[in-house]
Amino acid sequence: MAKQNTVFKDAYNRTLKLIEETDSLPSEPELGGALGVSRTTVRAVLTRLGETGLIVWDKRAKTVLRRPSKSDYFPSEETDSLSEIIERSFMRRILAGGAQPGMQINELELAREIGTGTTSVREFLIRFSRFGLIEKRPNSHWVLKGFTREFALELTEVREMFELRSAARFGHLAEDHPAWGELKEVEAQHRELLADIDNRYSEFSELDERFHLLVQKASSNRFIIDFYDIISIVFHYHYQWNKTNARARNARALEEHLDYIDALFSRDGKKIEEACRRHLKSARETLLQSIQDTE
Repeated sequence: MAKQNTVFKDAYNRTLKLIEETDSLPSEPELGGALGVSRTTVRAVLTRLGETGLIVWDKRAKTVLRRPSKSDYFPSEETDSLSEIIERSFMRRILAGGAQPGMQINELELAREIGTGTTSVREFLIRFSRFGLIEKRPNSHWVLKGFTREFALELTEVREMFELRSAARFGHLAEDHPAWGELKEVEAQHRELLADIDNRYSEFSELDERFHLLVQKASSNRFIIDFYDIISIVFHYHYQWNKTNARARNARALEEHLDYIDALFSRDGKKIEEACRRHLKSARETLLQSIQDTE
């Protein structure tokens, strides 16, 4: 329900933006198609719009009564983008299934679980299929092909080039850039997690993803940021399939992250590069070990 609630909030906020520019809303199927969500979610959005006095919903007619104010919107931190919601649900599903090569993924089931439309899920899966990780089969089915050592080595090579560039750019961000504030928050989360590592080591993956995405965004390069989708699938989820020494491995990564964060705050180019290279080397070893142990 929590995932569906996030989809609802995201769809609701995007519908508010439509209401800012129109006097009536389209049909339910058209609205669902525009938002990329299920009819159930569309009806929930319309119901709330009626309750808050933004529209009058009478069968097919949806008349706008007033323009939305800032207070009508859900806070941005409660509304992950639809692609982020689908990505997270997809990763959790393949992990729950053991992520074995040959595992089937049904786009209809995935869409139902998230509370979104199948078109959005299909577009997401097509994006990943270009890397050869999943393959389309008939009747809305996809098959996980698994990861080879060669694939992992190619991926780490590109990741290291991109992240080294992004980390160097991070060190040159303006002092008032919002990324510095977010880095401070990420640092505090690292320290909290490390302080309770015995009980919370499994939470590392999502924090790892947040930290590295923050670094990548500093590049201001759309191709680097888009490429990060495939990195998150492989690095932040694949090595979880092998649970051996997960606590020690995650504790070590947290400490490396803190060194890396300290280097970023120093703005010292040489220090940043050394900390970045050290952590990426560990990440490569962890990934290759994972693939070796599961082959």
